[in-house]
Amino acid sequence: QVQLVESGGGLVQPGGSLRLSCAASGRTYSSWAMGWFRQAPGKERAFVGAISWSGGSTSYAESVKGRFTISRDNAKNTMYLQMNSLKPEDEAVYYCAAAPNYDMGSRGFGYTYWGQGTQVTVSS
Repeated sequence: QVQLVESGGGLVQPGGSLRLSCAASGRTYSSWAMGWFRQAPGKERAFVGAISWSGGSTSYAESVKGRFTISRDNAKNTMYLQMNSLKPEDEAVYYCAAAPNYDMGSRGFGYTYWGQGTQVTVSS
């Protein structure tokens, strides 16, 4: 079992920045690929990006590429999502998730464990 808890959500103005964290606990966190997803009201959950277990590889959805950055600190069992130049369409509940395989995880598939989500609101 891997337990995941997101934090760092909140209200931010368009063009602003926010950093989300995902704290993990449980079995061998550092061996799992990790990902971020988001779900806006009335829409399906969408893949945002992923990071390999070592942190050496990352992948991003086209909609966030160049604005969002995923990183992880395995010593702290924590993954981060740095979000810059936020737009109203970025508003959603953001979820972190863990996958045993980065090849699938990098494409948004194969996630086994999920957090409860944190709300990001982008509004002036």
